Amino acid sequence: MRNRVCQLLGIQYPILQGGLAYVGNGALAAAVSNGGGFGQVGTAGRTPDNFKEQVRIAAELTDKPFGANLPISEHSDNTPYIEAILEMKDKLTAVSLSAGNPKPLIPLFKEVGLKVMVMTASVKHSLKAEELGADLVICEGFEAGGHDSPLEMTLFALLPQVTRAVKIPVVAAGGIANGQGVAAAFALGAEGVQLGTRFVATKECEAHENYKNLLVQAEDHATVVLERSIGRTLRVLKSPFAEKILEFEKTNPTVEQLLPYIRGVNNRVAAIEGRVDEGWMNCGQAVGLIDSIESATDVVRNLAREAGEVIGSLQSVRTIFGK
Repeated sequence: MRNRVCQLLGIQYPILQGGLAYVGNGALAAAVSNGGGFGQVGTAGRTPDNFKEQVRIAAELTDKPFGANLPISEHSDNTPYIEAILEMKDKLTAVSLSAGNPKPLIPLFKEVGLKVMVMTASVKHSLKAEELGADLVICEGFEAGGHDSPLEMTLFALLPQVTRAVKIPVVAAGGIANGQGVAAAFALGAEGVQLGTRFVATKECEAHENYKNLLVQAEDHATVVLERSIGRTLRVLKSPFAEKILEFEKTNPTVEQLLPYIRGVNNRVAAIEGRVDEGWMNCGQAVGLIDSIESATDVVRNLAREAGEVIGSLQSVRTIFGK
């Protein structure tokens, strides 16, 4: 039987690239898809015109399926981005929706032939996404980089509860960076995985080399969580700038007082311009497993190979627990 995620998206391996605010560019999406996975061009941190240009770049670099990511609460007005996705629909296979209520958007995108993937962080929201017509859910644990659910559910605890509750395919996200993580996600009921931080540390990603090198150098304890003081969570790479924000949050600032520190421009300054001491960089907890910067095409193929090897090696475990 074919894997449902592969069948739904028309891909070889059920390995997806996250939307990646500011750095989810067309060349990266194409490289992931060329490796047999599913690349995505992100809208976060882009103008609608730049998003469309990145979609065109991806379409020129691959004849494989790829998609787009729309974080709903990222933009003050989603209309131009919705229109941009609809304009580029013939080049896209699917759209992933995150950080907001997907109810009005699911039928809109499905009507034009796009598959719809909804990011969730609870059983309740996964069931709701299924009810609203999502083709699959991306179940994200608190280990993930960037904005996470304030519920702070870890993937190991959340994933088997979600896969038990819904009938549509579930893709696991958060804290996955190698074949062991892929195999573990499948053991917990997932039919696919989505990676973010691992794909930042690739040749095709437009992230600055300073950012990529810090990911390679990072250890297991290299992330911190910001924005808890205002009821949100943002997992980033530990840095002097991030530590400065954490200290300021101890004063219980208002959203308006914290905003100058957490606004998107401070992400761009570090992630795109490379001034890593002047901004923050999204980073997941599996960053300590990243030890090289290589092509995203190779990353996908290596993940698939490693996962197969891990799953094969586990056959010996059957002698412990029985057939």
